[in-house]
Amino acid sequence: MKAGLSISYVARNLIARKLTTLLTAGGMALVVFVFATVLMMAEGLRHTLGGTGEYNNLVIIRQGSQTEVQSTVDRDQAATLEALPGLATDSHGQALASGEVLVLVNMPRKSSRGAAAGLANVVVRGTTPQGLALRPQARIVAGRQFQPGSSEIIVGSGLAKGKIGLGIVSFGMRSWTVVGLFDAGGSGFDSEIWGDSEQMMQAFRRQSFSSLIVGLRDAGSYETFSAALAEHPQLKLDIKRERLFYADQSEKLADFISILGETITIVFSVGAIIGAMITMYASVANRTREIGTLRALGFRRGNIVSAFLQEAMLLGFFAGVGGLVAAAFMQLVEISTTNVQTFSEVVFRLILTPGIALQVLLFSMFMGVLGGVLPAVRASRLEIVDALRSS
Repeated sequence: MKAGLSISYVARNLIARKLTTLLTAGGMALVVFVFATVLMMAEGLRHTLGGTGEYNNLVIIRQGSQTEVQSTVDRDQAATLEALPGLATDSHGQALASGEVLVLVNMPRKSSRGAAAGLANVVVRGTTPQGLALRPQARIVAGRQFQPGSSEIIVGSGLAKGKIGLGIVSFGMRSWTVVGLFDAGGSGFDSEIWGDSEQMMQAFRRQSFSSLIVGLRDAGSYETFSAALAEHPQLKLDIKRERLFYADQSEKLADFISILGETITIVFSVGAIIGAMITMYASVANRTREIGTLRALGFRRGNIVSAFLQEAMLLGFFAGVGGLVAAAFMQLVEISTTNVQTFSEVVFRLILTPGIALQVLLFSMFMGVLGGVLPAVRASRLEIVDALRSS
């Protein structure tokens, strides 16, 4: 009983048909590129919003609201919340709490050539010195911090580098002076404009905050604060850790991107599988005498099937590597899109993770195997005498 054919024999057969192998692998690599890019987009969005905020910060919004835009928290509610136990305090013994206002304003979007390309909904956040202290990851990288009580604003680095045109801005029936650029470590805050909370309330004729952001004293204080809030059911407020709050907002868009991309990939993969199948059938036709010789030497039908499947799998692997290399360069691209849950603009980068790379390679090899199954079976069924007689 003969052992299986070596992997070097399989690889040499692919190398011997350079042009056919390259064309087939190129078509499969294109499908892999699309699939990897879609997964990277979804991962980049989850990373951007999932990395927004601090774990020990809490977002408090009106009961039943899904986003800060939908929520209202009045000043009396905020005062009650600030007096509850479990909150961190500043050097003056005051609770670290920030009543914040969130509004969506239309900003001009730029095309790749710098021309106007419609409008985008941009998040404008009114915050406080306490709110800035609760978000240490946001640091000024150009200019300076806005002054409380003034019509000054600072702009997230994602908006400055993306396709949102910003200069001297006007919204809320008031002109605002951009005095600084801040970077929040690639989080969702990079897609926001920040200014003074009280000034935002006046500009947009608001009487209530959109949310209250509070900092916990330590990791174990969540239960203490949550239990204290439960004793005030009349407040009708929901609480969630800040990081989890923003991570949840990424799920709908990330899932939509994944489903849409996977559907497109499946359609494209059908063509790639057919291409691989044609290539492998051609290989069988060109190697009929070789297959007959192998059978005459004692290699069994299973050895022949295994060799052709390995060849198809190796073809898929090379295509997967090529597609991944091309997709890796997409990490240099910054995308600006609309979050379907908040209807606001979010700027993020594509991210390639080891998990995505493994998933894409397995998918590519699976395409190769599907394309090689029928040709492999056909090769194994060739009769030895007929194969050896072929020219």
